[in-house]
Amino acid sequence: MLGPHDLAALVGQLEGKRIICVGDLMLDRYVYGRVDRISPEAPIPVVAVERQLSMPGGVGNVARNVAALGGEAILIGVVGDDASGNELKRLIASEERMIADLVYDKGRITTVKTRFMADGHHLLRADEGDVKTAISERAEDQILRAIEAEISDADAIILSDYAKGTLTPRVLKQAIEVARKASKPIVVDPKSRDFSRYQGATLLTPNLKEVHDATGLAGTTDEEAAQAGDAARIKAGAEALLVTRSEKGMTLVGEVMSARHFPARALEVFDVSGAGDTVIATLTLALAAGAAFEDAAALANAAAGIVVGKVGTAVTFPDELANSLHTAELDSADAKIRNLPVLMDAVARWRRQGFTVGFTNGCFDLIHPGHVSLISQAAGQCDRLIVALNSDASVKRLKGDTRPVQGELARSIVLASLADVSSVILFDADTPLELIETIKPDVLVKGADYTVDTVVGSDVVQKYGGRVYLADLKAGFSTTNTIKRMES
Repeated sequence: MLGPHDLAALVGQLEGKRIICVGDLMLDRYVYGRVDRISPEAPIPVVAVERQLSMPGGVGNVARNVAALGGEAILIGVVGDDASGNELKRLIASEERMIADLVYDKGRITTVKTRFMADGHHLLRADEGDVKTAISERAEDQILRAIEAEISDADAIILSDYAKGTLTPRVLKQAIEVARKASKPIVVDPKSRDFSRYQGATLLTPNLKEVHDATGLAGTTDEEAAQAGDAARIKAGAEALLVTRSEKGMTLVGEVMSARHFPARALEVFDVSGAGDTVIATLTLALAAGAAFEDAAALANAAAGIVVGKVGTAVTFPDELANSLHTAELDSADAKIRNLPVLMDAVARWRRQGFTVGFTNGCFDLIHPGHVSLISQAAGQCDRLIVALNSDASVKRLKGDTRPVQGELARSIVLASLADVSSVILFDADTPLELIETIKPDVLVKGADYTVDTVVGSDVVQKYGGRVYLADLKAGFSTTNTIKRMES
């Protein structure tokens, strides 16, 4: 999986991706004010209204998120022939990088959600409009024609189901068939309990309640969330499924991959309204840019962490997403440097998740391409790589009084900043044998200048069924030789 630096680079690849957004369109209204007193008529707060704001909601907010991240959103939805529908049309027309193909359904009332906010708190939501009333056959025809007209030039399609009647069985089935025929990723935000309605989708993004409703399975722990998510994925016949779990983060399951768990990234949560829209928009843009499922999910998780820190159905922008990831890169480097108790807790968690654990060690003084190649090869042999780093005292005993050139903290930070490294641990002994005996890695990696028999800990690892891997050496690189050149 990509590290924060590479994920930040991925943000730039989202620009210009053309995403068809189809689903339930609604008008989101926000009424902001202050509360200074309780009503004399009933024990309820009185809101002194200061300002009001309206914006596209439902699939409209998905499209706003696509556009905000630099993509081009093709918005296809249904509105009523009423004042709210006309307001939606004006709002959408004012959005950059958003092209609307709106269908007017005679007799239908546009869905409106009005939220009352005071002093940063969400006091009340009032809904109006059609609820779970299917659109007309004529509206279905218009939606399907619009999808067919746009699919060849699109990079992906989002089907945003708010259970308001737009994504009828016919619309869902034919939209998925058209997209599959065109080999476009199909990402669905489901609301129905019957996930078989989304048969053939590439990826679904339900929340934990929706997964429970569809499968009857609880998802309290990571393992339970993975089991429930996979059961839901199978019902949908999808390649992958991302369970959004609020403060517990996200869990990704797939047909041909182990479950991945992403911890929540938000420092403060002000409003979760529309966070799911941010997730599906970011995820789909990343898939359209060629990202793997787990990398797309990691990027979506970062975007969600930003948007829940804002009030209202907000969006996130490329610069703030990239900056967040660059900050995370520094934070994650510190977090990867662990003492033994913390490391063993991480190892236990990795093993519960089905990950294989690799181990390599060295002084890594003045890290050069040879070191990077070794670590890259080691990471290719496992799911999680631990690098044991000789302490300054240990290096001095092994290399002499002039070493190390860089102190253990600097060497630890540099190693931890590498995406291939999952954890760094310092050791004071001359060899890492005690660590190997404690951690019991699945694979032990050293350079090919060793033989299996001369690798410290090889007998221990092989005895319990692990293996030893000798990585190819990158010729021409040596810390000792680098120091000699510097001194000459």
